[in-house]
Formats: sequence, structure tokens, C-alpha cells
Amino acid sequence: MNIIFIVALEGAKSKAERTEVLNKDRLNTGKCLINLVTEITKEQLIRYILTIFDDLLQEDKSRVEIFHEYAARQRKTIWSWFQGILTRNDGFIVNQMSTIFAKLACYGSVRMEGQELHAYFNFLRMELRNTSNEYINTSVRCLQMMLRIEEYRNEFVQCEGVPSILTALDGRTNFQLQYQLIFCLWCLSFDCKIARYIQSMGVIQTLGDILSECSKEKVVRIILHTFRNLLEKIDNRELVRESALQMVQCKTLKTLELMDAKKFDDEDLLEDIEFLSERLHTSVQDLSSFDEYCTEIRSGRLHWSPVHKSEKFWRENAQRFNEKNFELIKILIRLLDSSDVLVLCVAAHDVGEYVRHFPRGKDIVEQYQGKQAVMKLLSAEDPNVRYHALLAIQKLMVHNWEYLGKQLDVSEGNKGGGGDDNTKNKD
Repeated sequence: MNIIFIVALEGAKSKAERTEVLNKDRLNTGKCLINLVTEITKEQLIRYILTIFDDLLQEDKSRVEIFHEYAARQRKTIWSWFQGILTRNDGFIVNQMSTIFAKLACYGSVRMEGQELHAYFNFLRMELRNTSNEYINTSVRCLQMMLRIEEYRNEFVQCEGVPSILTALDGRTNFQLQYQLIFCLWCLSFDCKIARYIQSMGVIQTLGDILSECSKEKVVRIILHTFRNLLEKIDNRELVRESALQMVQCKTLKTLELMDAKKFDDEDLLEDIEFLSERLHTSVQDLSSFDEYCTEIRSGRLHWSPVHKSEKFWRENAQRFNEKNFELIKILIRLLDSSDVLVLCVAAHDVGEYVRHFPRGKDIVEQYQGKQAVMKLLSAEDPNVRYHALLAIQKLMVHNWEYLGKQLDVSEGNKGGGGDDNTKNKD
């Protein structure tokens, strides 16, 4: 039966003829193609069958319903037959099957869900992280298809998919691949809750870096669309302002000024440039040194900006590091585990300055294992890291001595004061 079906399909020379073969017995069509994919063991033959399967769906999206109808009759999902194909060793077979998965999930009326959706997104996530994946463009095309569907976006985020996109962006220079990956982020940015999440994941910093170096208009356009969504879709004013400040921190204003001078023909692009320029200029008008510092810390990209070595800054703002349940201190301590030498130096310095300027700073740093993290840096390979770690430890110790000295002074003062009071009472 399977052979008769495939011969008839091969003999069809036009779309109309192929449609006739497929619709002659729709249930048999679904059964035959599933059997051919799952029962054939020869790799060359299964490659051929999967190519036919994919071409049929690409030629007419409505054909996916044939397979969903058959699956429903069997009280299964169409994807349940094909899960094992994604674990094969043949890269072509795996990625052809992945493409069919996405088309079956996106073209028809039946949505993938539950464990099958979770497993498929985990598969795509691992494909993005695989640096030797020669089919990376295929994997990203599948993800593009999936994330166009609103119902799939949250599950992808739950699967830790966003970091995988950022990892792929950091490791690839191909403009087309850049565009495809950023397109996925753009799709995610339409959802308010997801936009709030990705704003905190380093997306703005990564896209800002690409924007400052990129000359491809379609990549520029999709980045600006994403930035605009992050300012328009998030429903929290503080987070919107934080997003804008992150863009400023990434030198986006300067990049926008250069773009404005180029005079693009694309009206939508010009509108995005104007919108972002206006919003970012507004955000920096009342930017305080502490706002600037917070934006830098949250970005994770520390450098020797003036505030780090400003005595006035630390004197006025050290206590503010305790706000939001010690958010900034926790971030600084986390950054002490960075692989970036400059970040390690600045983070160690700032931990020391916090301890020096806030009386209970030492206790708080120790509470969140900051002292251990700084001590660990004393054996770092880089001499600058060791130097700043040593200074931070000295500040921790000096603060301890100062605290001990104050306690001794208070103790002595109490003894003296107590004697005077007793004498007065006796009088």
C-alpha cells in the first residue's frame, strides 16, 4: 500500500494532480506517509521521503490537516510518531524532520502543546547552542515559524530559550543568521510579560553592540523594531525607563544620530529612528549619577566610568545599595564570578567601596558570600584582578578594625560616664 501510494505521488506532475492523489483517500495518505517515515531504515531512502513530505507541506499549507485528521482518528498527535527521528545521527534527516515538525505545528488548526512542545523547544535550543551545527539556519527558520505563533512564545521562554538565542548571536557573524535570530527576539517582544523578562536578560546590550557595527539595513530595521517594542509594550514605567537607559548605555543615541544623517528611504525605519531618538533623549535629561551606575551594573558590562572612583558618589549613595533587597550588592557579588578581567576589577573595587562607606556593609557582603568571592580572586591569573581583590579585602579588614575601635571607644566611654553618674548620685 505504501509503495503504491508513493508511486502515484511521484507520477503526479502538477500541484493539482498531487492534490488529487492526496485527497483521494486522506486517511490512507496520512497513514502511508507516517509509515514510510517511521518504518524505513535506509538513510538515503528516508531522506528522500522526508524531502517529499516537506515539499508537499510547502506547496500547500492546508495539507497539514490531512495528517492531523489521521492522528485524531488514532487519538494521538501527529508529532508523537516522529519524536524519535529528531534523535538520529544523520544531520540532514534530523533537520528535515525538524522543519516538518514546525510546519505541522504552525500551518494547521492543531497546536503543539505540553511535553511535545517542551521537548521540541529544548531540541531547537540545543541546536542553537551547537557550534558545529551546519544546519543552524534551518533550526532558526523553524524557531522563526514557531515564535510567530503567540501561544508558543511563553513555553520557549520557560525552556530558557532566550539565552540560547543570545549565545548564537554572540558566536555568529553571518548577517542572514543575525537577522533570523533577532527576528525571533522581535516576535517575543510583542508580549508584555516576555518583554519585561528579556529586558533583564542582556538582550538590549547584545543588540546594541550589533547595531553599532552593522551596515545591513534589514538587520538595523529589526533591531530598532525590537527596541521600540521594549519601550512600548512593557507596562511598567520604571522598567521602560530602565530599558531606555540600557540603550543609552550601549551608545544607541550616538548610533541613531549617525543613522539619521544617512537619510534612509524606508519610512518605517525613519519613524523608528525618530521615535527612539526622542525617547532616549528624554530619558537622559534627568539622569543622575546613581541612575547611570545602576544601568551599568544591571547590564553586567562594568568599566571605569567616573562614578566608580568618585568619593562624592560613594558618600552620597552607598546606603542606596541596600534598596530592593540589596539588588545592586547581589549583582556585584555575582559579577565577581565573571570571565571578564575588567568586570572583575571594577566589581571587586565597588564591593570594597561599599564596605568602606556603609557601616554594616561588611556584614551584608559576607551574608551574600561576597567575601568568599573576593578571596577567591586573590589567586586569579591576572595581576590587576589580584590587585583590586587585595584592596577590597583590605577595606573589609580595615572596616572591621574601625568598627572594633569604635566599640572599644564606646565601651571606655560608658565606663567613664557610669563613674561620673554614680558620683553625682552620691552627692
